[in-house]
Amino acid sequence: MTSTAAQRPGTPAAPRSPRPRQGLVMFALMLAVFLGMLDAQIVATALPRIVSDLGGLSEFAWVTTAYIIASSVSTPVYGKLGDLLGRKNVFLTAILFFLAGSAASGLAQSIGQLILFRVVQGIGAGGLLVSVLAIIGEMFSPREGAKYYGYFSIVFAASALAGPAVGGALTDLLSWRWVFFVNVPLALLTLLAVGLFLHLPGQPRRPQIDYAGIVLLTGAIVCLTLVTSWGGVRYDWTSGVIVGLGVATVVLTALFILVERRVAEPVIPLRLFKNSTLTLAVLIGALAGAVFLGSVNFLALFVQVVTGATPTQSGLILLPMMLGLIASSMLSTKHIARTGRYKWYPVASMALGLVAAGLLSTMDADTPRAVAIGYMVVLGIAAGLNIQVLAMAAQNAAPREDMGAVSATVPFFRTIGTSIGISVFAAIFYGRLASSLAEHVPAEARGHLSVDATSSQEVLKHLPEAVRHGIAQAYADALTPVFLATLPMLAVGLVLALLLKDVRLRQHHHGGDSTTE
Repeated sequence: MTSTAAQRPGTPAAPRSPRPRQGLVMFALMLAVFLGMLDAQIVATALPRIVSDLGGLSEFAWVTTAYIIASSVSTPVYGKLGDLLGRKNVFLTAILFFLAGSAASGLAQSIGQLILFRVVQGIGAGGLLVSVLAIIGEMFSPREGAKYYGYFSIVFAASALAGPAVGGALTDLLSWRWVFFVNVPLALLTLLAVGLFLHLPGQPRRPQIDYAGIVLLTGAIVCLTLVTSWGGVRYDWTSGVIVGLGVATVVLTALFILVERRVAEPVIPLRLFKNSTLTLAVLIGALAGAVFLGSVNFLALFVQVVTGATPTQSGLILLPMMLGLIASSMLSTKHIARTGRYKWYPVASMALGLVAAGLLSTMDADTPRAVAIGYMVVLGIAAGLNIQVLAMAAQNAAPREDMGAVSATVPFFRTIGTSIGISVFAAIFYGRLASSLAEHVPAEARGHLSVDATSSQEVLKHLPEAVRHGIAQAYADALTPVFLATLPMLAVGLVLALLLKDVRLRQHHHGGDSTTE
């Protein structure tokens, strides 16, 4: 397989590309990553205002969960299609889906419409990062690729820093709709840059699309998410609906595994899991997604409802946490590029995550903002220590012909973990919120307030101080078990991280070398 930028003399492959073109290619890739990462950060800050405007607090989690389901399903599909059909057209398709979903989300008139359009947006988002990871894996060896992961940490830094603050400012100054509209010009610029400057060699493999696997995987993910989202909230855990969805999840997953064992080009090649490093990276990534990404929306609720911050202030309050994530991610990838060693970063991530979750579970309505920010910074540092390391470990163990599938597998299971985490945490939160409100808010005040209204800044600012404080304490009490629920997940993640082999990243490709200038 050849590089897109330059080949060693004598290699019978694509012609050498000039250095300026390589810079434009990397700019296009970083712009695409920025596009996906910015959306993940910018929407969370606006969610309380969206719920206040459109209603549907009970469906609050689905604005994010629907997006995650769609991106989860599409991620391995994009990875495999990139292996089979070539990465550029697949990449451009993902950007077009993201563009259409962003524009439609900004025009949504109900929470149901917004959830539907977030599905379209998620279908596009699922192809952005996985395509970039696969392209880097194709262009560079794992050791060389670690340097470029460092560059993408800078892009992630820009999106993480801009996201919460920009999301809050757009919500306050214009409307929450602009957190989606802002993606449109950025997506168009990405589409132009990728279309003009990304040149990859053709793929030699004949496409054999695993349609059955795609359908079964989609069904299994949807059923699983509905079980975790509805169980204990909309339906009892022993109800026919939840039991039926649980059985459907198991059956569809079993059928998916059977199909993947027999088809020529499976969406997720099961043979890859014979490698213990890939298997552990997938499991650790799923737990990290559930804990570190699944809790962000609930931190935004704490900041805005419990501490009384506006959306703009909320973005600024969350910034130190993101800075901690960025710093730990950049420093870890830089050190890995120099040494080739990666094992102890996931270990440190899970251990520090246990400390952060324990601290966050102690917060209440009287916790000073500065203290809460400190706790969130610890969580951010813990998250950054594994966010890119696991992808490096997986690519290091991957055969080049499966680079797209492998590059998709770790983020796929991370997003599955995130989806399950959000749904489980939402069930825990909503299951506790009603009783907490009854405990802390006087009955006469509750009679004039819907549950949706308790998250609205416009409503809260007109309430008496005692009622506002009662609502804040009720939300804090309902969020405590959410953070406590992350502790056993992190403990399991720590054990799995300790089982990772302490190996060096390869400095060459499987099956031949490929260099870039």
